Amino acid sequence: MRTPPESFLIFKEELEKARLEKDRLKKEYEVKLADMNKELSRLKEQIQSQQELIKTTMDYAIRLEENLGSFKEEVSNGKNNKNRTFH
Repeated sequence: MRTPPESFLIFKEELEKARLEKDRLKKEYEVKLADMNKELSRLKEQIQSQQELIKTTMDYAIRLEENLGSFKEEVSNGKNNKNRTFH
């Protein structure tokens, strides 16, 4: 059996190096992608928490505004009733 030419052996060796490099890059890419997905999940969780906090704050502010309106009416009615009392 004839031995393959040297250029073929060199090409075969380079091809194997390229395949190994491709595998290495693929693993590196998968690790980076997994890290980015973890970070994205963390950021989504933070955004949801902040949205919930904003919603709670808005509900509280609306309730305070309604209570303030009721309080103003009570104060106004109290002044009117005070003027009508007889001592």
